[in-house]
Amino acid sequence: MTKKPEFDLVYKEHLKLKIRDLKKERDALIVAHNYQRDEIQEIADITGDSYALARAVTKAKQKTVVFCGVKFMAESAHILSPKKTVLLPVEEAGCPLADMITVEKLRQKKEQYPEAAVVCYVNSTAAVKAESDICCTSSNAIQIVRSLKEDKVIFVPDKNLGRYVREHIPEKELILWDGYCVVHMRLTSEEVIRDKKLHPNAEFIAHPECRKEVLELADYIGSTAGMLKYVKGSSCKEFIVGTEIGIIYRLQRDNPGKKFYVPTEQFVCANMKLTTLGWLARSLEKMVYKVTLPGDMVEKAKKSLERMLEVSGS
Repeated sequence: MTKKPEFDLVYKEHLKLKIRDLKKERDALIVAHNYQRDEIQEIADITGDSYALARAVTKAKQKTVVFCGVKFMAESAHILSPKKTVLLPVEEAGCPLADMITVEKLRQKKEQYPEAAVVCYVNSTAAVKAESDICCTSSNAIQIVRSLKEDKVIFVPDKNLGRYVREHIPEKELILWDGYCVVHMRLTSEEVIRDKKLHPNAEFIAHPECRKEVLELADYIGSTAGMLKYVKGSSCKEFIVGTEIGIIYRLQRDNPGKKFYVPTEQFVCANMKLTTLGWLARSLEKMVYKVTLPGDMVEKAKKSLERMLEVSGS
């Protein structure tokens, strides 16, 4: 008879105690994205979407920030607070969407449309941010694009989010990059329709990174932070959730009387799930992996991120 489940539970509790002790010792703030593992969100000081975490980092009093997320997020934290030590627990935690655009290709697009402003989704590398006029998140993308004086906008790298923004601001011409989130693109309209039939009383909430035909079926479209707020304020008791499965932890915790359904088993971001309690403990113990970027890149990218925060009123 195996005792592995019991051992795993004891080991996790050991790691949690170790992390809490190391956090005090290192004067560290642990932040975690809504797509992280349940146990990582549980032990984090702050959880949220990329916008909320970007704001949190700038206001943090701690000398060290451990970013439980993916590389572009940790880079943004370093850019906004270059004097702090920013750690990414798993060095390999990247983002396929961010890798779909390069500085060289963006420069070519800018030469093609010299009169256009460049709006860069935060799901991009520091180098691409440095080449952009302003950043945006899924929470504030419409607000950011609407704030620009330019009528023509190059929107990179997520075409689905860009298309969603364009539908809300038809007076502007958006030139969309052919990038996409590999996780959100896995969800099909057929899967949503199937789940709507299985759960006729449920509302469907979707992330704007989903396909257009999927968004057309949604009762609510928004960022993970928007979804959390919407569900909490809704009188509905059942929801079909159109985003990465990690958000279910917060949804269930904040809404114990409501039910949540995931329309596809493929709604898992492998990169977000790389961070475990073990890697988090190691990161604090060894002070790895420190995010470092060239000074000139930090300065340029910081302007794009700070301009976003200013427009958003944070």
